[in-house]
Amino acid sequence: MNEMSRRKFVGTSAAATLGLSSLSSFDWKPSKEIKIVKVDSNFEREPLIKPYRFKGSGISENWQTVCYLQTDTGLVGIGLGTQGVLWSDSKVFFEHSENGGNAVMYAMSERAIQMLKGVTFTNPIDLLDELLPEIWAYGKKISGNPNLRKTFALNSLVCVDNAIWKLYYDHHKFENFDAMIPAAYKPGLSHRHSKVASIPSFSVGTAVSEIKTAADEGYFIMKLKIGSSGDQKEMLRKDIEFLTDLHKTIGHYETSYTKSGKIPYYFDANGRYESKDTLKRFLDHADKIKALDQIAVLEEPFDEFNESRVDDLGVRVAADESAHTDTDAAIKIEQGYKSIAVKAIAKTLSMTMKITQLAFEKNIPCFCADLTVNPILVDWNKSIAARLKPFPEMDIGLQETNGHQFYKNWETMMSYHPMAGKGWTRTKDGIYPISQEFYNKSAGILTPSEHYVEMFNRIRR
Repeated sequence: MNEMSRRKFVGTSAAATLGLSSLSSFDWKPSKEIKIVKVDSNFEREPLIKPYRFKGSGISENWQTVCYLQTDTGLVGIGLGTQGVLWSDSKVFFEHSENGGNAVMYAMSERAIQMLKGVTFTNPIDLLDELLPEIWAYGKKISGNPNLRKTFALNSLVCVDNAIWKLYYDHHKFENFDAMIPAAYKPGLSHRHSKVASIPSFSVGTAVSEIKTAADEGYFIMKLKIGSSGDQKEMLRKDIEFLTDLHKTIGHYETSYTKSGKIPYYFDANGRYESKDTLKRFLDHADKIKALDQIAVLEEPFDEFNESRVDDLGVRVAADESAHTDTDAAIKIEQGYKSIAVKAIAKTLSMTMKITQLAFEKNIPCFCADLTVNPILVDWNKSIAARLKPFPEMDIGLQETNGHQFYKNWETMMSYHPMAGKGWTRTKDGIYPISQEFYNKSAGILTPSEHYVEMFNRIRR
C-alpha cells in the first residue's frame, strides 16, 4: 500500500469533460506531507424508534462508524460515519441480513484505514481519489455484487475521509473550516447564510396527520418519501392518494421563506419509478389538484441506469444517490437534472466539494440531504448547507435532518457533540439559526469529541 503514497491521480475530471476550469489539486500551493503511522476503527449500533421505510423496505438501526488515524508527529484525526446500506445500494440490503449488509460496509471502512497505515499524503481530495477505486473493487468482492454502486463505497469512506480532513486541518493549523477549503473549491461554498431550513423526513406510509403536526410546529419544507410498496400500478395509486390527502391538508399553509408564500413540497422517490410515463401520471395528478406549482423539488425519481431526460416534466428534478461523483453529476446535468442533493455525510466531504463546485459553475442549485446521521455529522452537512447559494424561490440554505425523528437515543448522541447546546445545533421554528460563532468555530466539527476520544483511550488501556 505504500505505493499509493507515491501515485498521483491523473483521471479525467468532470470539469475537464465539460470544459470547466481545472479543479485538480495541482492548482494548489505545495503543502507539507502528512504521514499516517497508526490506525484503528470501531462502531456503535444505534437503534431507531421505529423503522424508517423507503425503497420498498425499511431499516431498524444505523451503525455509527468511527475511524482513528495518527501521524508520525502525534496528530490524531477521529472521523465519524453513518452507514446507509439500503440507501446506497438496495441490492446489498436485500441480499443480506440487515446486520450483514452493515458488516459489509464496515469491512470496507476497515480495509481503507488499514491501507492508509504508513501512507504519506498532501491533501485529502487526491487521497480519496486513490482510495475510492480500490475500496469499490474490494466491496464488489466481499458483497458478491459485481455491480456494487459507487455510492456504497463512498458511504464506507465517510469516516475515513473526515479523519483525513481533521489531520489536514491540524497539520496546517487552519483557523477554521473556511480556511481549510482549497481555493479551487471555494466559489461553490462561498455563501454565508444566517439561517438554514431544518427539513424533517417522513417515510413512505406516514400518516398525513403527522406531517400536519410538523407543519403546525413551524417546519415549512419537509421531505416526503413516495415510491410506495407494491408493483408500479399499486405504487402509483398509493402515491396519488397520499398527494391528494397531503395537499388537501396542508396545501393552503403559508410561509415567509418562499417567494410565492406557499409551503413547498419536497418529494423523494428513491429511484422507485420505472418509467417516465408513470411519473408523468403522478405529476399530471399534481397539476389536476393544483399542487404542481408547490413542488419545489422531486428527487431521484428513476434508478441511475434510466437515461430519460427530465427537463420536460414541469418540475425541478434533483439527482441524489445516482450522482455518485462529480463525473456522474455532470452526466445527470446533461440529462436535464436541475438540482443536486449533496451529502458530505454520505459521499465524503472530498467528493462533495467537487460536486458543489461543478454545480456552481453550471448554475445548478444544491441542497443538503440527510442519511439519518448523528448530531456531529448533522453539522458536517450543515457546514455545506450554510455555504451554498440560495435555492431558487427561497433565500436560505436547505438541509434535511431527520435523526431527531428516528433515533431512540438522540439526546444521548447529542451529548457527544463538542458544542452541544449551541444555537445552531437545535431547530427553532423550522430553522437552524446560523451565527458568526458557527463560522468562527467551524460548527464544532473540527473540535475533538470526548466520547469518541475516550472510545479509543479505552482500547489502549
